Amino acid sequence: MDTVEQLNGTYFYAGRANLSASQLFFMIFCETTADHFGITDVAAVAALYSGVNNQKTRTKSRGAKEGTSRISKAMRKYFKTAKFPYGILLPTWVGGYTPWTAERRMVAKISTFAGRTIPLVGEVILLADVSQITWCSIRDYNRIAKDDDKLW
Repeated sequence: MDTVEQLNGTYFYAGRANLSASQLFFMIFCETTADHFGITDVAAVAALYSGVNNQKTRTKSRGAKEGTSRISKAMRKYFKTAKFPYGILLPTWVGGYTPWTAERRMVAKISTFAGRTIPLVGEVILLADVSQITWCSIRDYNRIAKDDDKLW
């Protein structure tokens, strides 16, 4: 963080003068975002991207979603037809990763479970990052801003 001052009702931050309250918050948000991202975020994006079902596949039965993902192909190649022991079924989600478009399906195959869960883990990591960046940005902004400009 650079020098912070208030000058005639505006802010001076990171070498920029005459910033309004909203401009100051944007500067802090951008700086927090740049400071936050690291290797786990790259892995999360890769996991999320690998789960996009844009790969061609065999003809599927009625009610199945079209296409398959890169991660599903890789997991099927690695685990083949291995199943969970004792007939255990675990939940997976298909059809998107939002609560409005996803359907829960129970599966016995390890490859299907891994192929559908890895992208979901990537999304959870990115959502946690966005929440943490937002929290830290608001906290830092409220430390700097005058009373009338503070958020919450």
